[in-house]
Amino acid sequence: MIKKWKHESAIEKHTKAIKSNPLDYRAYTNRGNAYLRKGIYDLAIADYTRAVEINPSSYLSWNNRGNAYAAAGEFDHALADYDRAIELAPNNGMAFNNRGFTLTLMGRYEEAERDLGKSLELNPNNIYVLNSMGELCAARGKAEEACAWLTKAIEHGYNNWSYLRTSKTYDNIRNSACFQEIIKSGS
Repeated sequence: MIKKWKHESAIEKHTKAIKSNPLDYRAYTNRGNAYLRKGIYDLAIADYTRAVEINPSSYLSWNNRGNAYAAAGEFDHALADYDRAIELAPNNGMAFNNRGFTLTLMGRYEEAERDLGKSLELNPNNIYVLNSMGELCAARGKAEEACAWLTKAIEHGYNNWSYLRTSKTYDNIRNSACFQEIIKSGS
């Protein structure tokens, strides 16, 4: 209930900011973030689109629209947005991580590994990249490698236990002893 209220409050706040200044691309990006968290992908995409129309050099708007497209299952659109985000901020590893994760979902594992490796090179302790590496290994059916990456992510502060318990990305290794042990440790 608190999260729902928090997202509604953010939507209201950023809607007011947009009414006050219709060219505030940050307000569109922030409202898009709230819609994305609520799972309202079409409105998130619309807000990010408006943000990049106002400020085409906003790395974050391109990256986040890619996240919304990926969440909506529109992987080709997501990849195009991550490509643009990488062009704008080649030293920010999150777009590499997000593109790598999307490539994993698409079954394009070699490309995913290259992107995730680049993201790790830019930020070796990023918990999301460490988890994405675990998900890539899980998709490949490599339980021990997946668990090693996931353990490293948890050691660095990753704690989204709900995601780990339900994400389809870990289905290939869900019954492995190492994954079961990790899940038990988070209970």
